Amino acid sequence: MALVSTHVARTLALHLDEVFGLMGNGNAHFLDALARETDATFTAVRHEAGAVAAADAHYRTSGRIAAATTTYGAGFTNTLTALAEAAQARIPLVLVVGDEPTSGPRPWDVDQIALSAAVGVRTYTVGRIDAAAATVTAIEHALAYRVPVVLAIPYDVARLDIGAVPEVPGPGLPSPLAPTADFTRAAIARLAAELAAAERPLLLAGHGAWRAGAGEALGELADATGAVTVTTALGRGIFPQDRYDLGVAGGFGAPGAMALVREADVAVVIGAGLNQFTMRFGELFAPETAVWQIDTAPAATHARVGGFVRADARLAVESLAAALPPREESRTPWRESVDAPALRAQAVAREHAEDGLLDPRAAAARLAQLLPEDRVVVSDGGHFIAWANMYWPVAAPHRMAMVGTAYQSIGLGWPSVPGAARANPQATIVLTTGDGGGVMALADLDSAVRTAGGRGMAVVWNDAAYGAEVNLYGLMGLDPAPMLIDRIDFAAYGEAAGAEGVTVRSLADLDRLRAWSREDPATRRFLVLDLQISRSVIAPYQEEVIRVNA
Repeated sequence: MALVSTHVARTLALHLDEVFGLMGNGNAHFLDALARETDATFTAVRHEAGAVAAADAHYRTSGRIAAATTTYGAGFTNTLTALAEAAQARIPLVLVVGDEPTSGPRPWDVDQIALSAAVGVRTYTVGRIDAAAATVTAIEHALAYRVPVVLAIPYDVARLDIGAVPEVPGPGLPSPLAPTADFTRAAIARLAAELAAAERPLLLAGHGAWRAGAGEALGELADATGAVTVTTALGRGIFPQDRYDLGVAGGFGAPGAMALVREADVAVVIGAGLNQFTMRFGELFAPETAVWQIDTAPAATHARVGGFVRADARLAVESLAAALPPREESRTPWRESVDAPALRAQAVAREHAEDGLLDPRAAAARLAQLLPEDRVVVSDGGHFIAWANMYWPVAAPHRMAMVGTAYQSIGLGWPSVPGAARANPQATIVLTTGDGGGVMALADLDSAVRTAGGRGMAVVWNDAAYGAEVNLYGLMGLDPAPMLIDRIDFAAYGEAAGAEGVTVRSLADLDRLRAWSREDPATRRFLVLDLQISRSVIAPYQEEVIRVNA
């Protein structure tokens, strides 16, 4: 015999290993069953938003689905920003929550189904006879559509004894969208002909290509066409070699690299949605560049796209490579005349800005030399996102997760560390966060330190301001007072949570990171680097935003 909560816990644990959350009245019996009846690992966080952020980061840095759990009411409503971020970013996860009893709402209940729907998330409610089936359906929906889902357990149902847990078929997933339709094959043939005739071909790959496992195929296509390559911020590291890679497209890209992108005569975009930042607000490609897109979206995602192939990225790229005519051996590929590493190199900045504080570009460049090579980077949202994306290379797309940027939120950085740490137990987890988002999420500083330990560190870009607001609205002449923050001592906060805190006012202060990287992760402490940076330095992508809003 087993309770409804046992049915949910045991079925969930058959398909995922990690659950993040806080216990309350609505999920107490679920968590008890999870601990007693399954091998799944529960990791406690300190704020309900952190539960969803951790599950989100777990998927982004591993490709494996995880679950979050909270109680009903206030516990659930605290998750909404993180839930909206996961929905916007198309991150599959399951949020297991308590809910109002089937007899009707109590004074402290809210319409959780409506609130979930408001941020684009579907709810599956567990019943007396279908708890296991509903759990599998929720997982299947999350994976099939790449979205978060809510699995709700009504308060008066959670403790019902409904018999042995049944065997339920696992979640079924759709097959990759193969390029088999006649019009799709015809489009691939046209694209192959254009690529073969192109003098300056370019391939731009995004995170969708990584999810499809297209990395090797993209490398072969680049070799076959002699194309120069470039990626979105979330696609960095997808091409097997970086000899011909220009880095990140858009505002994170180096000026010389972005100028070369505009020289392409044919550009193929694979698994990238072409948002405003990647497209540099419409200025990425030259007017005469022929732009093709390969994606599973129903139609092209940007008006600049002239040819569209709807298919799985890997399958389409393999078909495209097979359709290419033999390359003329006498023709020297465009990429052989390009010094891509020199073009993608970012400008070298002085150590300090005019106000005497660290120039964030100089700090970012120095950190790139000192950070552990096995790093997985998780990023909060804010103006500072430029520095890691511009200066810190990553080995593969899943080793850089930007939690918050899809929904343009801040405050999800610290709780992203536990998710990434549980997903990558052998890697060093590096959080990059601003002071605004860092202090907003401070409850889960403890979670980061506790779960990552000596395998974790944080870089806090501390400019005593909400940088994006200062750069945009301060320059418009608005009152700056609401945009400023007292200079917070994050090194002291780190020490209070059991970490090692280092205040960084010069590049020499970063030498502690060199020594820390050589120490045994089993004995060293989580490291918090509190970078005292100047707010006068504006990231190039932010300058583009300012220009567009002027």
